[in-house]
Amino acid sequence: MTKQRLHPIMFAGTGSDVGKSVIATGFCRIFKQDGYTPAPFKAQNMALNSYATPEGLEIGRAQAVQAEAAGIPCHTDMNPLLLKPSSDHTSQVVLNGKPAGNRNAYDYFRKEGREELRRAVHDAFDRLEKRYNPVVMEGAGSISEINLRESDLVNLPMAIHAGADVILVADIDRGGVFAAVYGSIMLLNDEERRHIKGILINKFRGDIRLFEPGVKMLEELCKAPVVGVVPYYRDIYIEEEDSVALRTKQTQAEYGKINIAVILLRHLSNFTDFNTLERDPRVHLFYTNNTEEIMKADIVLLPGSKSTLSDLYELRRNGAAQAIVRAHREGATVMGICGGYQLMGQEVCDPDRMEGEIERLPGLGLLPVTTRIQGEKITRRVKFRFHGSEDSCEGYEIHTGVTTPVEEGKESPLTFISGESRTDGYFKDHTCMGTYIHGILDNPSFIGYLLKPFANKPEKMMFDYKTFKEEQYDKLAGHIRNHVDLPLIYNILSGHD
Repeated sequence: MTKQRLHPIMFAGTGSDVGKSVIATGFCRIFKQDGYTPAPFKAQNMALNSYATPEGLEIGRAQAVQAEAAGIPCHTDMNPLLLKPSSDHTSQVVLNGKPAGNRNAYDYFRKEGREELRRAVHDAFDRLEKRYNPVVMEGAGSISEINLRESDLVNLPMAIHAGADVILVADIDRGGVFAAVYGSIMLLNDEERRHIKGILINKFRGDIRLFEPGVKMLEELCKAPVVGVVPYYRDIYIEEEDSVALRTKQTQAEYGKINIAVILLRHLSNFTDFNTLERDPRVHLFYTNNTEEIMKADIVLLPGSKSTLSDLYELRRNGAAQAIVRAHREGATVMGICGGYQLMGQEVCDPDRMEGEIERLPGLGLLPVTTRIQGEKITRRVKFRFHGSEDSCEGYEIHTGVTTPVEEGKESPLTFISGESRTDGYFKDHTCMGTYIHGILDNPSFIGYLLKPFANKPEKMMFDYKTFKEEQYDKLAGHIRNHVDLPLIYNILSGHD
């Protein structure tokens, strides 16, 4: 039976980090559970945490997560415009999954040339809406950045194009929720304000009954219903969009488990590479660039980086580079992924200054390879097997640069790409290796291989991350269902508000 056509729904925010992405993820799962065919959409995303679509194109990781919650493959139409910061003022612009150059913030937000980008994001949405019902849209930052109104591609102007019903999400945990909601709505123009169909209060702590008078006050002030008050939770794990979340994971080594230190880079990207290990009961994983904590690790992981040379310079300056080399010399396993793999070589060269002003730096010297930053960005999904194993694994590549053995050095690949003659990475020995493949640590067989030398520490326990994620999406959907007026939301989306 064909489900009724629903309006698109946009979760916009009173500010950044109010929980829009997670709420949108929850509703993608709710609509799927209720028999609809939802798809996520965010016109413009700014994040270093990206993902490769099945077609080998690049989108923000948040929309890939939301697509997973909706039970569909991710696609560039779900996030047609991705900004990947490379400095405080400059970002790489990824349009429809492909790099379209670097832009500084001032030039990017100028009105000149914005219509081309606006057409691109509108076209992506229009294609998506023809295939899915409903489209679950996500805004960015605050909806009331009035100084950027004419150049805004992602909030109310996008909602107006889509004919979307907008739910304004506010974070009560940070305080000032009344001013945030009322001020955000009052700063909109009349046309924008007509699209605000509801208010959702997020991250509530305490007895919700005490906030009931506040709900009525907000509704009277804003002339819009409060569709839900969603409590703060601690027992549901959804992949985070921003590396801000890593601040809560900078704990110390723990006795009795396999201690894994992920080096905390300034331009760290794709930190979700480590989510499976983080949930593994055999493992205690923490993020650090503290030299003493690095020395306590059994395994040191070097993550991806948007600015490899800049991060290499910083690792040498703060002593972390020397600590990593010493930790390996004293028995720790060191593994690099993508930019981390580049860091482990003899040197990193950027003769065309694609990343910045630094043209060359010596690497950590742990692997007999050298990297040259050049050429087009590679984005692709891959199936592979790894050194010493015939198990089939999956992952994806997102990188710029070519890494090769040093002169007279022999190839010693870590992985072998299925269906191709191509290999990847470098395997020096079981304690020292690198790869360009993100997601390699989502494969249980590779995790078992990585942890095997330390298997005598804790009891052996396997962890199924895919099943775990599905359980978390269902828990999130249940949590939201329990605290929003879902019949009211369906009524709004059916055009009967």
